[in-house]
Amino acid sequence: MKPKLAAFPKCYMDQLCVHHTMTLFEWIEQAATLGVDGLEFYSGFLRDDPLFLHQIRDMLESHQLAMPMLCCSPDFTQPDPVLLAAEIEREKRMIELTAFFGGRYCRVLSGQRRPGIDRAAGVARVVCVIKSLLPFAEQHQVVLTMENHYKDNYWEYPEFAQKMDVFMEIVDQIDSPWFGVNFDPSNTLLAGEEPLVLLERVKHRVVTMHASDRFLKNGTIEDLRREENAAGYAARLAHGIIGRGLNDYDTIFAALRSVGFHSWVSIEDGVNGMDELRQSAKFLRSKIDLHFPEPLEPQ
Repeated sequence: MKPKLAAFPKCYMDQLCVHHTMTLFEWIEQAATLGVDGLEFYSGFLRDDPLFLHQIRDMLESHQLAMPMLCCSPDFTQPDPVLLAAEIEREKRMIELTAFFGGRYCRVLSGQRRPGIDRAAGVARVVCVIKSLLPFAEQHQVVLTMENHYKDNYWEYPEFAQKMDVFMEIVDQIDSPWFGVNFDPSNTLLAGEEPLVLLERVKHRVVTMHASDRFLKNGTIEDLRREENAAGYAARLAHGIIGRGLNDYDTIFAALRSVGFHSWVSIEDGVNGMDELRQSAKFLRSKIDLHFPEPLEPQ
């Protein structure tokens, strides 16, 4: 079975979430021309209003588009117990909305890497919270996907588990069919690390993938490594059309095929507009067809 292709409107995040100059209905109409199988939603796109939610679901169905993955950003390193409890309840609602749209995968994160946070205490808290959510996820038949993440668009601090060793310390402690990894190769580059090294460590746990690409605007990979602890997005790296940057998608897809991956790949790029998103979709579709050929029909 081939992996399916979804799209995420990285180019329209502020328009959809902050300025509200674009509606989710308008994004769905545009995305329906991309030739993808589904659309990944972000929690900030959604209003918790029954009429709105049903209209969005109906519109997806009218375009024969799935909503397989819900991208949300729970902040489980929140030190205030009251605010942490609110984050947990919000994640539960996101699980419910994933199920409402017929989705299978709902993202979880560790939380923000606030100054002074103790690593051991942070890891323990995140593991405890995610484990506490697993029965609720199972009840709704939704898999929680932990992403090797950089930073939510609207967070103050980067991801607590941005670095591979912290990410793996959390993932390795959670063993459940209702928990897996959302692999994002570009986020590994932003961490100053090697995507293929992380993929080798997690490939048996990968249940979804974010596809994007990064380009060095100047300097070398070694320069990037030396700057890996700088705040904010790495200034040397830029977004662009998938397949023309630093990520080796032939090796990535070969590794995923070797472990029987057949889930969703979501295009999380297109910051420079729909034309680049369309070219990225075409590239990824060609690579999926190459690395995941349909089995021959029995004679």
